[in-house]
Amino acid sequence: MMTDFHDRERGEEAKFAFDEENAFKIAARRNRLLGEWAAGLMGLTAEETDAYKKAVVQADFEEAGDEDVIRKLLGDLTGAECDVTETEIRAKLEEMAVEARRQLMSGV
Repeated sequence: MMTDFHDRERGEEAKFAFDEENAFKIAARRNRLLGEWAAGLMGLTAEETDAYKKAVVQADFEEAGDEDVIRKLLGDLTGAECDVTETEIRAKLEEMAVEARRQLMSGV
């Protein structure tokens, strides 16, 4: 009886770790997609785009949640005189989260 409980507990822990890891992978992929989108709006070169995507991923480690990423994109896009609102960035963030999840699940 005790082993069933421990097996179930171990299974739950493994599932939690898997979910956490996937959430992390999805967020990182989402941020790269978001960075690519923003880089396109700013007219960055391929090399600058690669660097920018990494910078957006890094920005997400500043605080919990998505506000740090949104703030970075809004600041950068505004600085580059791109006509993009915070609402549009939030909508794009949601869209890219769906795309990132789709890519991860289909093994792209």
